[in-house]
Amino acid sequence: MGKKKNPNAVALGKLGGSKGGKIRAARLTPERRREIARNAVLARWAKAKEKAQQNKRPNKS
Repeated sequence: MGKKKNPNAVALGKLGGSKGGKIRAARLTPERRREIARNAVLARWAKAKEKAQQNKRPNKS
């Protein structure tokens, strides 16, 4: 079986981790949030497009 995690360390990590994203989002301007979201969408689409290219079969003519 896998390595057991220290429950105290897990609890401590959750304390900071649960706050970080919300606080960061609150500090960002709406324009900056929009820019980050757009970059994420473009990255996902590029990844999907690349995967589609790899899955294309060559024509057997």
